[in-house]
Amino acid sequence: MIINIPENSDFSIHNIPFGIFSTADRSPRVGVAIGEHILDLVAVAELDVFDFNTAVLEKDTLNDFISLGKSITKRVRTNIQHWLKDEDSILAGKSELFVLQSEASMHMPVSIGDYTDFYSSIEHATNVGTMFRDPKNALMPNWKHIPVGYHGRASSIIVSGEDIHRPKGQVLPKDSTSPVFQPSARLDFELEMGFITGKNTAIGESIATEDAEDYIFGMVLLNDWSARDIQKWEYVPLGPFLAKNFASHISPWIVTLEALEPFRMPGPDQEPKVLPYLEFEGNKNYDIKLEVGISPEGSEEATVCHSNFKYMYWNMAQQLAHHTVNGCNINIGDLYGSGTISGKDENSYGSMLELAWMGTKPIKMKDGSERKFINDGDTVTMRGFAQKDDIRVGFGEVSAKVLPAK
Repeated sequence: MIINIPENSDFSIHNIPFGIFSTADRSPRVGVAIGEHILDLVAVAELDVFDFNTAVLEKDTLNDFISLGKSITKRVRTNIQHWLKDEDSILAGKSELFVLQSEASMHMPVSIGDYTDFYSSIEHATNVGTMFRDPKNALMPNWKHIPVGYHGRASSIIVSGEDIHRPKGQVLPKDSTSPVFQPSARLDFELEMGFITGKNTAIGESIATEDAEDYIFGMVLLNDWSARDIQKWEYVPLGPFLAKNFASHISPWIVTLEALEPFRMPGPDQEPKVLPYLEFEGNKNYDIKLEVGISPEGSEEATVCHSNFKYMYWNMAQQLAHHTVNGCNINIGDLYGSGTISGKDENSYGSMLELAWMGTKPIKMKDGSERKFINDGDTVTMRGFAQKDDIRVGFGEVSAKVLPAK
């Protein structure tokens, strides 16, 4: 192996995720994560080994690189894998091609033109419906017929590591008929994954479930922050607005669908039977282990959630097919959130709303304090990886600290 990769690294040779990095002497550019290092693809291009216009590697987003198409991006990935295995390859003895991740800054991997957030975990939807509606009829009548979603705000999606301020807005105090304006007292995380599209469509075109994966470049971790008290007051009749658009964080490395191929698995049974345009063949769910930790300021992290992407009721192919069935066009770099990922066990719930059950079951921190929701000074970190036999493919982490409201 050309470079040492620590055991159980998220960024094994089976992964090769793409991202945008910079260092003190390297402007933002395309790289791939390998163990504790980044392979600088601009520097590799200077060896004249690529058969495409390598100017796309010098850009500060991956959009132009992705636009080359999977025939090229897949070949770049497999070439890197071969070069890393071959002690006599073009990478041999060229330490200048690699930089330590600890010495690099990570940037938003893509320019996101549009963002859609789905609501595709049946456990999460059932939990929320149980809390706020009728436990006997927790799911809305449409939930098992369509992948429910809404259009979010792309401008406030930011990369892991950027701190956020607690949002402010209108909330309705208990036993009151008039709202007040204040910082949110119920700031929450939402454990999600997101996929990023790698092809454009024209208005009027639709994507079939059997073709959907050709349009998906890869996946990231997504923390879709929510202000539950603001959300409760504003969401009727049009749904999320200020409670959701103040910030969402994504992880900096995009893991390709090709890297996730070994981890395909069947999803939950879908009853009643879906309409024909949502039918699909093959395994469309992925076994990706997820966890969430909360670190109070100056204290050790407490893991509060263990979940898995395999729990999703609606899969990515169905989400994209439904999104475009009316002729809605998509673009390279668009982001699509899974919705909060919850499992059946209480420790697999993907939000504090569920974990602490609307504040009735506070979660203990390592320093002895308790959390019903997220406090100022808390850092929330999400991690994810897939593992099968000796193959491990991970996403790293998406992490951010909450600062007081401005």
